[in-house]
Parts: sequence; structure tokens; C-alpha cells
Amino acid sequence: MAAAPGTVLHLTQPSSESVIPVFNIPAITWALTAVLLLSGSYQVLQATKSHQRTDQVNKCLHALMNVLMATMLWNLAPSTMLAQIGVLAGAALWFAIQAVARPEFKTLCAGTRDRLKCAYHSLTMAGAALMVAMMGHVTTTGQGTLPAAGTSMPHAHHTMAAQTPAAAAATIDHSPDLAILLTVFFGAAAMVFIVLLLRYRKTTIAPRHGTAPRFSVRTEHGLEALGAAVMALMFATMTA
Repeated sequence: MAAAPGTVLHLTQPSSESVIPVFNIPAITWALTAVLLLSGSYQVLQATKSHQRTDQVNKCLHALMNVLMATMLWNLAPSTMLAQIGVLAGAALWFAIQAVARPEFKTLCAGTRDRLKCAYHSLTMAGAALMVAMMGHVTTTGQGTLPAAGTSMPHAHHTMAAQTPAAAAATIDHSPDLAILLTVFFGAAAMVFIVLLLRYRKTTIAPRHGTAPRFSVRTEHGLEALGAAVMALMFATMTA
């Protein structure tokens, strides 16, 4: 049945599906969601055990990033995209400040290893913010208004501009080159953390009083490897 002149047809991507086609496979989506939520829960647990305010903030930010990445998989709360980008960008700046802080600030990253860790976490937060923006671009390009028969193109253009979600202003062009670069970066990071994890496993057994810290380090390396692998996979799906 033909639409009446002046009628505007809305084409909207179903919100129940993931904005990444490969993640519409339930097994993959649920597996990655479980990994992200378990990692976030561990970060919250570690934050409650820590007695240092800076460490508590850092771990809470990591937990929040994991939750936001899980919401990306399910395309939840798209209206909060601007807020998500703002929070993740702020977290990236926070870790960057810690990475370059003067040695006198003992509560921030001190020593070469800690500074490298904070620099990597800053890049991780920035990568998550880019991921939100890139996924937002995929979502908004799946939404639009098409003129029905008999509608003039100038009118249709005006209607599309007026009804585009405000969040689209925060999206960036879907650049396959950028996605490939980030895929390689986080894939390499995952391999580095796997190597560090294996190195700790091959070392001699520590005394009993050092068992807990070593277990914590191994767990941290394992979670970092999983997190980097998940980010690499999510960026890899955007290379097409």
C-alpha cells in the first residue's frame, strides 16, 4: 500500500539486537558479558579491601568500564552515550595524570612499572570511550528517516536533520583503519599479559607469607589479558 504524500518513514534498528553483528550470537554475547561482569565484580571486591583512596578510585573506574562495555554488547542505554564517553574520557585523563605525576605524590603512580601500568590504563579508558563513540555511529547510521513517495528531497533532508538523535553529535566516523590499529594494540597487550602470567607461574613457590600477593598479581594479569582480548575482539568486529 503506497504511503500518502508527505509521509515520513522511520527506519530504526531494533534495540534488542547488538549493534555488532557477530555479537548477535547469544553464546558469544553471554560469554563476553560474563567475563566483563566477573572482572568488574573482582575490581569492586578489591576496592573494598584496599585502604588507599586512590587505589579504590582506580579499581572502581575499572569496574565501571567493564559494566559499560557489557552494556555495549546489548545496546543498552543508548541515550546515555554522551555521559558514558564523558566518564571514560575523564577516567583516561585521571590515569594519565597519575602516570606523569611527580614522585613526591606517593599516592599516585610511583616507579616505572606503576607509571607504565597507569599509562596503559589511560589508553584502555580512552579506547573504551572511542568504542562507545564508534558503536554510537553504527547505531545512529542505522536510524534515519526516508521520504515516502511524493515527498520532495529538501523537505526530507530537513526532516532527517530535525529528527536525528542529539547523541549523534558525539559519534565519530567509522574508520576501519582506526579499528584495525586498536585491534592490534589490544591484541598485543593481551599477549603481553599472558606472557607475564606464564612467567609468574614458572617461578619458584614463594614463602607462605607471600602467597596471597603473588596470587593477586596472577589474577590481575589474567584479568588484564582477558580485558585486552575482549577489547581487541570488539574492535576487530568494527574493521569491516
